[in-house]
Amino acid sequence: MTTQKESFEQDAAVQLRFQLNLRTLSLILVVAGLFVSGYLSYVKLTAVPMACVGGGVFNCEVVQNSVYSKLFGIPIAWLGFAVYIILGAILVLEDRAAFLREYGMTLFFGINLFAWLFSMWLVYVQFVLLQALCPWCLTHETIITVLFVVSVIRLKRMLSADSA
Repeated sequence: MTTQKESFEQDAAVQLRFQLNLRTLSLILVVAGLFVSGYLSYVKLTAVPMACVGGGVFNCEVVQNSVYSKLFGIPIAWLGFAVYIILGAILVLEDRAAFLREYGMTLFFGINLFAWLFSMWLVYVQFVLLQALCPWCLTHETIITVLFVVSVIRLKRMLSADSA
């Protein structure tokens, strides 16, 4: 028969493993996002032709060269790459820096929320305004969406653990 303390410790261990798995999943998603946004940044920087699905609604050149592909003169791909670097740094350092131990998950969530909202705007731009799709861009938007869902779950678990 287990005592209440042993049961609590087992529950805490399971919750810690789940959080570590969500953190690991977040890191994997950040690496995938760095790959995709890195490729988009490389294409923007070097002006090499992009590998893209041809025909139909897929037209990477239209998306990559539209007026919506820059924000204040900075290519969106570069901004996406920077966001993934920041999110990755928060994840890697959240157990090492006092500030990030306390506020890291909330900061991660806030940056991810903004990135997700902006990505949803970019999906709208592709589907409605440009009527052209970029598979690389849609892959980024999928990654940031999954990362956002994971960050919501992580933040919810952290807040529920703090209130207990």
